[in-house]
Amino acid sequence: MQIFDNFWQWYNKHYKTHLRLATFLFVLQLVHLFWMTTNVVAFRLWGTSLFPRFMESALALVDYLEIPALISVTFIYINDILQGRRSARAWWYVFLLNTQWVHLFWITDEIILANFTGTAPILIPTWLSWIAILIDYLELPVMYDTIRRSFSTIEEKA
Repeated sequence: MQIFDNFWQWYNKHYKTHLRLATFLFVLQLVHLFWMTTNVVAFRLWGTSLFPRFMESALALVDYLEIPALISVTFIYINDILQGRRSARAWWYVFLLNTQWVHLFWITDEIILANFTGTAPILIPTWLSWIAILIDYLELPVMYDTIRRSFSTIEEKA
């Protein structure tokens, strides 16, 4: 379809900008992973949160940017697939990224935290909470690749 062709032509024309913006949005998700580790996981393991309260506003901002980050980074790998580059890895990264939707709309962080603290109205099995946490960490290999790509475009420019 012409509209998709036009979109991908425009996307590739401005690829470096899209890559850097997507990387920026995605790297912000490290705040979320830090919160997950120091608040949710730490509470479950040691009964106390280690997350600094002064970072709660940053966490809220990052949570609002998670969906644009997932979409923009998915576009990077969809573009690879359409271009025929690294298609096996690109498909794998698209899969890892998009498992996040399961976590976002099925077992949210709030449900996990409420489950771990015993305040959830309906308790889910603990192992299911750990799977939802693991899904969050599936972003890390994709994040590494995205950061690496962004730095390689900076090196190309220099």
